[in-house]
Amino acid sequence: MVPRYARPAMTAIWEPESKYRIWFEIEAHATEKLGELGVVPKSAAKALWDWWATNPKIDVEAIDAIEAVTKHDVIAFLTWVAENVGDEARFMHQGMTSSDVLDTTLAVQLARSTDLLLEDLNQLLAAIKRRAEEHKYTPTIGRSHGIHAEPVTFGLKLAQAYAEFDRCKTRLIAAREEIATCAISGAVGTFANIDPSVEEYVAEKLGLKPEPVSTQVIPRDRHAMYFATLAVIAGSIERLSVEVRHLQRTEVLEAEEFFSKGQKGSSAMPHKRNPILTENLTGQARMIRAYALPALENVALWHERDISHSSVERFIGPDATITLDFALARLTGVVDKLLVYPERMQANMDRMGGLIHSQRVLLALTQNGVSREDAYRLVQRNAMKVWESDGKLMLLDLLKQDEEVTAALTHEQLEERFDLDYHFKQVDTIFDRVFG
Repeated sequence: MVPRYARPAMTAIWEPESKYRIWFEIEAHATEKLGELGVVPKSAAKALWDWWATNPKIDVEAIDAIEAVTKHDVIAFLTWVAENVGDEARFMHQGMTSSDVLDTTLAVQLARSTDLLLEDLNQLLAAIKRRAEEHKYTPTIGRSHGIHAEPVTFGLKLAQAYAEFDRCKTRLIAAREEIATCAISGAVGTFANIDPSVEEYVAEKLGLKPEPVSTQVIPRDRHAMYFATLAVIAGSIERLSVEVRHLQRTEVLEAEEFFSKGQKGSSAMPHKRNPILTENLTGQARMIRAYALPALENVALWHERDISHSSVERFIGPDATITLDFALARLTGVVDKLLVYPERMQANMDRMGGLIHSQRVLLALTQNGVSREDAYRLVQRNAMKVWESDGKLMLLDLLKQDEEVTAALTHEQLEERFDLDYHFKQVDTIFDRVFG
């Protein structure tokens, strides 16, 4: 975790003290259920909860000192609790294995992290929707291969982003459901030394579902799906970020990141206004996607379990969620304050002498008896003259002077094909599909 790219609420979920508090809750709830079953004295759980009610500070340094000797983190924690609770603590961890605690804790942390990520997505969606409505009919050029294609509106660009992040939200809800499972099933998942009702009880208390069948661990295909979902969201973040970066290029300058008072763009060139936030988001997206691969590689563990996944998850659990939380919040700020320049959008559209209307002329010719091959040839030969003039010539003027074209279309019919508003007649339909 890099503090520069971390926010307090998400970071807190992954702090050692938060982890140990979840460990205690798992152990105490399990002991409570074991007491109801008569496996351990009911007084054991009472002693644990009575101590907990005093809201003790988790002494992370003391636990670390014990682990330095035991070389085992769960044993170190249990030893520290026993030192504080006393004799009744010996009934903790009855029939359990360390992974019961570790995997269930990871599920809690990922579920809580996801709740924050879903809040982030809601805020991002709200910002995108507001700006999309604002620019619903702001004309701009659509580009394919980076080249002018046909007109769109800036609102449609943002509506596309909204639909994409709405899909991300749906996937993330499914990923939370997938990851939020509890395993309290013993050394190899057979419940040989602990009743399945203990698992069900702990799961209910922590807002999880019992894992249908575990080994020593919860199957890692769940985690692979979860981190892959985060990676897809990161891809969507980068997609919108790259769009902003391209639109901010000096040659385009149709939109740009907000530039605050006192902000500096370059240590050498005082004139610079760089898209630093979206460039930063591109880099963060690369890192978030990188965490998906080791999660996929964690699926294939040896037999009932090996430890190869453990160190991986100590990295990717906090790093992926903390970074994505920061990235979503940053992107929300970019969208919310994005500077949009409609006049520049119009100027860019007009730059190439009406080439953006070429398809409408092509279709009109075919509808008036010209073969598609000939229609394409006629429009293209005039369009290339405009292209080679760098927009100094106008396509409409050249078409009106082309006798083969005017044999099929009148000047008035040609002029009708250069109507910008024609391209926006279905904007309401698309907006209804996205926001309706």
